[in-house]
Amino acid sequence: MDDYNGPGRYAPLGAWTYFGLSVLYALPIIGLIFLLIHTFSDANMNRRSFARSYWCKALFIIILFAIAYGIAVATGNTEAFQQALMQATNNA
Repeated sequence: MDDYNGPGRYAPLGAWTYFGLSVLYALPIIGLIFLLIHTFSDANMNRRSFARSYWCKALFIIILFAIAYGIAVATGNTEAFQQALMQATNNA
C-alpha cells in the first residue's frame, strides 16, 4: 500500500489488515462496537465495505439457522436439534 497516491478514503487494505479486522470483529463486545463504528465510518471505504460484509455473513448464518430450525419443527425433531445445538456450543 506504499505506492498508493490517491485519497486516504480509498486506500486499499492489506491482507494482514483484513485478518486483523476479522479477529477484532470476532471479539464479543469490543468487536461489535468496532464493527458498528467501521460500518458507518467514511474514513476508509474498503474497511466500511468489509464491515458491511460481516453483517451480510451474520444475516446469512441467521437465515440458515432459521431454516434448519423450521425443518426441525416441521419434522418434530426439536429435541434432537436442541441437543445438537448444545453439543456444538459446548465444543466451540
